[in-house]
Order: sequence, then structure tokens, then C-alpha cells
Amino acid sequence: MDFELSEERRILRDTAARLIRERYPIQARHEFAAREEGFSREMWADFAELGLIGAFLPGEVGGYGGTGVDIMVAMEEIGRGLVVEPFLASAVLSAGLLAEFGTGSQKALVGEVVAGTRLLAFAHGEPESRYALSEVRMQACESDGGWILNGRKSVVLNGDTADDLIVSARVAGDADDEDGLALFLIAANTQGVSRRGYATVDGGRAAEIDFDNVRLSEDASLGPAGQAFPAIERAVGRGVLALCAEALGAMEVCLDMTLDFLRTRTQFGVPLGKFQALQHRMVDMCLEIEQARSATILAAGKLDAPRAERERTLSAAKNLAGRVGRMVGEESIQLHGGIAMTWEYALPHFAKRLTMIDHQLGDADHHLERFIAFSRAA
Repeated sequence: MDFELSEERRILRDTAARLIRERYPIQARHEFAAREEGFSREMWADFAELGLIGAFLPGEVGGYGGTGVDIMVAMEEIGRGLVVEPFLASAVLSAGLLAEFGTGSQKALVGEVVAGTRLLAFAHGEPESRYALSEVRMQACESDGGWILNGRKSVVLNGDTADDLIVSARVAGDADDEDGLALFLIAANTQGVSRRGYATVDGGRAAEIDFDNVRLSEDASLGPAGQAFPAIERAVGRGVLALCAEALGAMEVCLDMTLDFLRTRTQFGVPLGKFQALQHRMVDMCLEIEQARSATILAAGKLDAPRAERERTLSAAKNLAGRVGRMVGEESIQLHGGIAMTWEYALPHFAKRLTMIDHQLGDADHHLERFIAFSRAA
């Protein structure tokens, strides 16, 4: 099997790497994250101009890729830069849903996302749902040819800065049924929508969003009402792949920083890297990262496979990314010593991001259970 990237994807990778290397040192990242919106609009526009946002979306809606390999290549470089701009929230999850499930006029918004002029957020998780994708209690009721929404969404990534929200709600069935889910495209400033934004521990942004008798027109619905679960699952699958690739980029940086430190820091007159016990720990890190990379490559290739095969490989990759990411973060900090706990040093910020990647869209334990369930279904 040929794992070499095509020329277009090598150009995408190199372009993203150069921009992030030149414009995204850790000090700039801290400054962007400290802004009221939690990221840099100027950098977002630059990413759009270089085609990095469009890499996550297919050509028929104005993007330049949208395949599993495209997502993996772009997100790995984003992970290397510890980028805080809303690629996952706006481009991968939300715009991906519009591209697959939206109507003609709704899909037209994807072009604005690709251009960097419109931000979207996917409001799906709820206080009681944890990682269960079908656990939706928010209600959507038909009224006068339209809809009325009531409920609450939690930890909506970049939900406080989005121009529009893609919101899941239940139109039929019990709270955990896969059938009976619908998606709605809602302007964030719609009457009855209230948002409370906050910073996350890894430098990102999220929001709690309440919907109090929010009235929508009939055309606010994405796709057939009550049949949205497969599209939600596929969108979250793309998000899982994106997080796995981001983790790979962050883990590689942790590995490189630790290796450089062991080569230059001396103890008893010799570099720390001369000590065999530390060499063994570095080898273990390398092997684990390569195992996670193999699983992520497989998941990227199976993104369009039948459901059981797709979800099984995605959960295997996410389980490994979570476990290996935490291991690499912890080992890197231990091998550095005290300097790895200082704010000015970049390493602890990568370690925090790796810890949070494990918890986003399902942690290692959750995906182990999904892997077992879909393996039995195969």
C-alpha cells in the first residue's frame, strides 16, 4: 500500500506548516487565546486565503478536498502549531454537516465558511448526554408551519463567537432513540437564544446555550426532520478523525522538544540522553506514536466505508490517540523536570491540549466500548 501523499496534499501540508511556523509561535498563540473571541480573526482570514479551511470540505460546495486524508494532513499541522482558531467547530463539524445534509440555500453558506467570513458552531451535546450521540432531550415542536425549540446545549465549541448554529433537537421518540432527531440552522442572534461563553483549560472557547421558545421558519430544518442521526454520526466521525490527527501533530512536537532537551541538558557532565533508562522511555514514546499514526491513517482511509467498519476504525484510532496522547504528555513533562511546568515553556500547553483531546467527542474508555460493539456487529 502506498502511503505517500499526493503532490497537492504535500503542498497543503508544507503551506500550512510554513504559515504556522512563521506566524504562530507560542507567544502569539497565548495572545490570540487571551482575546475576547479566543482566537485571531486576522489569522483565520490568512488560513482561508491559503485554502486551509477549504481543505476540509468537498469541491461541490466550494472546498478543495474533504477526504479523510485531507482532514488528517491539515489537522496534523494545526496540532503542531497548537492553533486555537475554530477549524474543528466551524469547518469540520458544522460546515461538513451543511455540505452533506443542507438544502441548496443552506449549502451556499459553506462558501462563506471557506472564505473565512462566516463562523458556525455545532450545538449537539447536552448536560445529561455525556458522549452518547443519540441522547438528545431538546424539543422541536411544529407550530404554524414552522418550529419552536426549547432546551439547552452544553460545551458548544466556539459557540459564543459563531454567526450561526447548527442545533440538534428531538421531534419524536424517547431521549436516547436514534430515530426522531432533527437539525436546524439558526442565526446566533435569534430571539430566545442566549449564550454564555467561557475559556476552556486548553486555551479554546466553548459556550452554554439556552433556547427559550425559539421560533423558526420551516426552511430552518436541515434535511428530513427525524432522520438526522446518520448525518450527525458521520459529522462526529470526521471530528474524531480531525482530533486524532491533531493529537499526532501535538505528540510529535512533544517528542521533538523532549529529545532536544535530553541532548542538550547535562547531568554529571554528560547529556541526559546518554542515560539508557531515559533512552528506553523515548523509544517507548516513539513506538506508541507510530502505532497511533497507523490507526489514524487507517481511519482516514475508512471514512467513507460502511457504518460498522467506519465507526470501528475511528473508535480504535481515538482510543489510541487518547491513551498515547496522555502518555506522551506525561512522559515529556517528567523527562523535562521542573521547566515543563512553567507557563512560558510551550510543552505543558501541548500536554494540556492532548489531555483535552482525549475527552472531546468521547474519551478512550468510551471509544473502547464502541470499538467492541461495532466489532461484534461486523
